[in-house]
Amino acid sequence: MTERHPPQDCADMAMLRQQIDRLDRDLIARLAERASYIDRAIELKTENGWPARIPARVEEVVMNARTTAEATGLDPDLIEALWRQLVDWSIAREARVIREE
Repeated sequence: MTERHPPQDCADMAMLRQQIDRLDRDLIARLAERASYIDRAIELKTENGWPARIPARVEEVVMNARTTAEATGLDPDLIEALWRQLVDWSIAREARVIREE
């Protein structure tokens, strides 16, 4: 496990790259965790006869991401684009199992 260092404490590019790689691993782990919640959503939507895509919820998720991005100083347009892709992937995954495609 790579020890955590703030950017200003990275003395060289090798150390900085280690921190970026550590963060990438953390992000992927969090995305995998998110996917497990999507798996549960599939079960609940199937039980309740709900569709994979619920437009109001899609917009709520995207707007939540934009708001969080703005609050943390990230480009909200970038985050919106990433989240729309993530949500579209999640819905496609749900639809395959729910058999909407």
